Amino acid sequence: MPGVLPEGEPVPRDGALPAAARRAVGARGFGVYVHVPFCASRCGYCDFNTYTAAELGGGAGRETYADTVLAELALAGRVLGDTPPPRVDTVFVGGGTPTLLPADDLARILDGIDRTWGLAPDAEVTTEANPETVTPESLKALRAAGYTRISLGMQSAAPGVLAILDRQHSAGRATAAALEARDAGFDHVNLDLIYGTPGESAEDFAASLAQVVAAGVDHVSAYALIVEDGTRLAARMRRGELPYPSDDVAADRYLAAEAALAAAGFSWYEVSNWARSEAARCRHNLLYWTGDDWWGLGPGAHSHVGGVRWWNVKHPTAYAQRLAAGESPGLARELLTPDEAHMEDVMLRLRLAAGLPLSGLDEAGRVGAERARADGLLDADAYAAGRAVLTLRGRLLADAVVRDLLP
Repeated sequence: MPGVLPEGEPVPRDGALPAAARRAVGARGFGVYVHVPFCASRCGYCDFNTYTAAELGGGAGRETYADTVLAELALAGRVLGDTPPPRVDTVFVGGGTPTLLPADDLARILDGIDRTWGLAPDAEVTTEANPETVTPESLKALRAAGYTRISLGMQSAAPGVLAILDRQHSAGRATAAALEARDAGFDHVNLDLIYGTPGESAEDFAASLAQVVAAGVDHVSAYALIVEDGTRLAARMRRGELPYPSDDVAADRYLAAEAALAAAGFSWYEVSNWARSEAARCRHNLLYWTGDDWWGLGPGAHSHVGGVRWWNVKHPTAYAQRLAAGESPGLARELLTPDEAHMEDVMLRLRLAAGLPLSGLDEAGRVGAERARADGLLDADAYAAGRAVLTLRGRLLADAVVRDLLP
């Protein structure tokens, strides 16, 4: 089941932000995240804030969801006001399974964002999708509505691995959907992979990578399986039905991904993300990783504007009730201190191929960076040029390097 939200100070009922935060809007990139909390079934490894029809019971459902999001968007427009109006550089619709909503509803949400703040002329507009929930017709409708990028949850090409993960699509459906998205005119197509699932062989993962490359996508995300408390997969492992993931196997899979994707013309730009070109990089995720602003719409969605971070109530029913009463769905918020902002900046930027400037580290951090360079975890040439950039081995040990830079 979904995890627990952090604690913080209450969000004002009208959602008002401190004046300093409002004044900062427009000074850096601005994105919009839209959370769609519905899934046809729950995958065994998932602890995201998502709900099946059975889990929702008589709660808020899909039929009125777009209208509820538009109500929050209207509130957001009032909170930020007209001066200075942010231009939306990126939109990302995630979930859950956004494509369980009709394409017309996703189009209405995007139109609402455009009417509220205005989409930049070159805005990147992404939706996530499960492969079994899209068709050539729905993909064409999404593209016509203004969506430029689609991210498909493939996870694996091996039927046995998909079964362990409780995925509903067939082994070949994800790559077929990727080809359909290209035919529909999407500028950019991503496939997501999960590696390290119990029972997955090296050959299984190699076959998954080969299918991704053959599908002609221009972006790949690959993540090690994380077993979260409260999930069906965690329960199966506690009962001894499945072995726990192996760190050594995960490292081997990561090296295999880097080798196969690099040979196919992809370059890593974030530890878990590869793109065929700079234009194919996910600009919305880069907005997160570089500390820009975004407004999160939907239950459980997080936002970050002008150094203030807040998060909405999690359940769709509570979310809809607050908005129906004319109140902000925000549950709590926090104002990041300079030290907290610095720590997050180091943690996130170090994961990028661009790295981070050594000049931004304190003396202890620079000592740690020198130690990481001597251990082969930071690139020597980049270090000489004044930047901390992970080597391939450093990517495998990124968390340890962060600890070196933040002693």
